[in-house]
Amino acid sequence: MSQAVLNALACPEGELSVLLVDDPQIAVFNQDYLNRQGPTNVIAFPMREGEFSDITPDMLGDVVISVDTAEKEGEMAGITTEERFAQLLVHGILHLFGYDHEHDEDEAARMEEKSEEILGLINSYRENG
Repeated sequence: MSQAVLNALACPEGELSVLLVDDPQIAVFNQDYLNRQGPTNVIAFPMREGEFSDITPDMLGDVVISVDTAEKEGEMAGITTEERFAQLLVHGILHLFGYDHEHDEDEAARMEEKSEEILGLINSYRENG
């Protein structure tokens, strides 16, 4: 699924890692790296930012997803855990590409639109592929 997202973003050679954790594990990341309390659904650690980002331009970064939270949020939204996981994966990968929904409403709308576009492509591929 990650490759389908990278293809949709015209970056088929991009490299990333996806770490699946539980709520206690993601809460530690949330506290240590974002100074936020408690678990969250997804955290992205971009590697294309900062002083040495040009050393390995295909190395996009890391996406950490809480399976516990994905399952709970899927149930609340009336969708499967797999569907929620796909949403979170796309969201995290978009963060690796510089999309940001927290600081600007226009950028949040742009990120949401791109997310829906990519999820539509993935769903279409699943149905037809």
